[in-house]
Amino acid sequence: MERVERAERAERAERILEAAAELLLAWGYRRVTIDEIARRAKVGKGTVYLHWKTKDALFLAVLVKEQIHSQQRQLTQMRHDPLEVLPSRRAGSLFREFLHRPVLRALYTDDSDLLGRLNDIAKKEFAQLIAETDRMLGRHLQVLREHGLVRDDADVHHQRYSLMATVSGFFSTEALLADRAPDTPEVRADILTWTVRSALETPDPDSVRAVAAAAAAPEVIALYEHLAELSAQEMHRQLRS
Repeated sequence: MERVERAERAERAERILEAAAELLLAWGYRRVTIDEIARRAKVGKGTVYLHWKTKDALFLAVLVKEQIHSQQRQLTQMRHDPLEVLPSRRAGSLFREFLHRPVLRALYTDDSDLLGRLNDIAKKEFAQLIAETDRMLGRHLQVLREHGLVRDDADVHHQRYSLMATVSGFFSTEALLADRAPDTPEVRADILTWTVRSALETPDPDSVRAVAAAAAAPEVIALYEHLAELSAQEMHRQLRS
């Protein structure tokens, strides 16, 4: 009986999260009410509050859920193909996700029209998770340097900044220069992949890089697994205990 109740609670929470995400994209954070979320999820208003104490906590959970899904997709790709640990491949994959997942896109571009004050709340609430993500990215690059996959003629912290700035620039450009973007989204993802590879990675052929990537992959994957675990903990923290 207890197992059934837990399953029902989890299914109900998932419905509420999906309803909240749909309304967030349709109306923006400021206009969405708990009443509308409950109506969309086909539950009572009180049921929403059984899961989340506040509207802020619920929408923070929507953002964390998007991050968790992104992390799990990244892990699946890296486990399937060790070359996916390369920053150029990760950047290209993240850009494709960015284009096709509107909540993730709003989060990465600080879309205040959509997220409203949730932007500032998320930065405060997720400060530890953001700091850990930055640390993980630095360690990711360091591991690749140790395996000869990333250039070692620059400070790794400068490389991390360069990578973050390049990816963020491509994200912002999708909104700022949408009418002048070349070709298809897939081509633009390839351009980002090429840009990061040219700036950060060693020029070895893929056959050589594949061997080194296979050696580096277990440690890189472990970093992302740790980050996914921290994100899951953050999701749980937003729930009512």
